[in-house]
Amino acid sequence: MTGQNIPFSMSEYADRLARTRASMERAGLDAIFVTDPSNMAWLTGYDGWSFYVHQGVILTGDGDPVWWGRSMDANGARRTVWMPDSAVVGYDDGFVQSTTRHPMQDLATRFGNLGIKGRVGIEMENYYYSAKAHDALTCAVDGVELVDATGLVNWQRGIKSQAELGFMRKAARISEKLVDGWLERVEPGIPKNLIVAEIMRDAVTGVGDDWGDYPAIVPLLPSGADAVAPHLTWDGRPFQTGEATFFELSGCYRRYHAPFCRTLYLGTPPDDIRRAEAALVEGLEAGLDAARAGNRACDIANALAGPLERAGIERGARCGYPVGLSYPPDWGERTISLRAEDQTILQPGMTFHFMPGLWMKDWGLEITETILIGESGPAETLCNRPRKLFVKS
Repeated sequence: MTGQNIPFSMSEYADRLARTRASMERAGLDAIFVTDPSNMAWLTGYDGWSFYVHQGVILTGDGDPVWWGRSMDANGARRTVWMPDSAVVGYDDGFVQSTTRHPMQDLATRFGNLGIKGRVGIEMENYYYSAKAHDALTCAVDGVELVDATGLVNWQRGIKSQAELGFMRKAARISEKLVDGWLERVEPGIPKNLIVAEIMRDAVTGVGDDWGDYPAIVPLLPSGADAVAPHLTWDGRPFQTGEATFFELSGCYRRYHAPFCRTLYLGTPPDDIRRAEAALVEGLEAGLDAARAGNRACDIANALAGPLERAGIERGARCGYPVGLSYPPDWGERTISLRAEDQTILQPGMTFHFMPGLWMKDWGLEITETILIGESGPAETLCNRPRKLFVKS
């Protein structure tokens, strides 16, 4: 029986298909083949740890989407997608990691069985669609023109439904629990891996009846000079007095995220970190005020930049991106960027990780928020904890 535990109503999935098909029509596509697990889940409900092998969703101009993947994973698809069993097809395990044939040869046969011809969109800039896969599919298809459709589905995910926002709010409660937990537990001399173990325990335990899912990014918590690098994980070294550690984390509920970063200083923070904290908080407040429906993505970035520039702080990176449903290795949606060049108009229901991290010469500082663009007024922050540098003397 299909759809044992789908997270959304059938009407919501119907709306998603309609939006995606409208975008396909505008792009002149007869079909798309979707390999991004987040897009697959958004369209069909599929949820499984199988993205290390070739799989995807085939969507044409009418009818149900078709889930295609490894035969053993087809069982998981039948348990999680909303479509009937006939819309789930699997390829033989002999295709997996074979040096003589490729799963895309089976996919080409499926295209033929479904009568797919003409222009077919594929996600070329995607973690899960390899150069070898593209070469094999190009050689195997007949009467099909493969066209880059990177981001086509991603852009449809930008404005969240009320049901999606409900999941993100649950993820936000878990994010708050993670911050409260490490803030209580971290002391000089405690090995980092022990703190991470408790973070992961809190993340999976969840809040009340809202269980925690695995996040798309593992905990990131570099200290001192290591915090000049934004994407280091952890080791077994102890926390030390005289160092700042930023914690980049997110609660996750049914694949929906609410990233939430705060920084802890053990000891007495030096003046340069305090000055940076003040400028960063001022910039965050200005950015939140600029994050209004009808404004542009660049307006948030420019509002943040003013206080930082007055403090002599230069940032070379974007300061945010859309978030919501995601799988490893990234919790971003890979569409809009909060930076000076992005003119995208902000719309109600958009959600972003407003992430103006500072990675300086010998220390790092992160104070971030997951934000929701409302119908009017400044953005709402989904998490609620003090916007400051935390200090333990």
